[in-house]
Amino acid sequence: MSDPAFINERFAAEIGSRTEMTPAAAALLREGLAPGAYLDLLASGGLHLDGIRFLARGMIKRAAVWWACRCVATADPEGSATGPAESALKAARDWVTDPSDERRRGCWAAAQEAGIDTPAGCTALAAFLSEGSLAPPELTAVPPREDLTARAATGAILLAAVIRQPEKAPEKHATFFAIGREVAEGKDTWPSPTRIPPPTRPTVKKR
Repeated sequence: MSDPAFINERFAAEIGSRTEMTPAAAALLREGLAPGAYLDLLASGGLHLDGIRFLARGMIKRAAVWWACRCVATADPEGSATGPAESALKAARDWVTDPSDERRRGCWAAAQEAGIDTPAGCTALAAFLSEGSLAPPELTAVPPREDLTARAATGAILLAAVIRQPEKAPEKHATFFAIGREVAEGKDTWPSPTRIPPPTRPTVKKR
């Protein structure tokens, strides 16, 4: 695997030092190992759950939230396309596509409506926890802890694995890990925001 476009760290150990992982995954870390090479080792060892946690902690936050959106929609296409779940995923996707503080705050309302113990609600929560302040706009800013988006995105992905046919969770972990690698490499990215073109000025004919 080439160096992932949406992972900033040069070495896997930098990410591994702040990621919860199994002894088997930790034993694969070594000095100078690039994130892409480490992900290859996790894949070949079938350590998909470790790979999910590693990717969530290493990806830039927009990519992590987009990945969660993709996994939730893949795991439960019907359930994620109706009601509060649909609204929560749309709020998260809208923030990823064109981040603003207004959209980020909208993710909190959507997460509460869907339930932060649901895959879609947890995905919207991951977007809300990405930056800015956790307090209402009129109050003193309370910045989120740096790891909260990664934790919420991981939670959304793991919940998505058990929302339908929980006995197949290991297979879904493998699928979600593969999706995550595509996102990390920049092969599966969010759409560009729709921009309203500026009005065209009328042409003035010279006399």
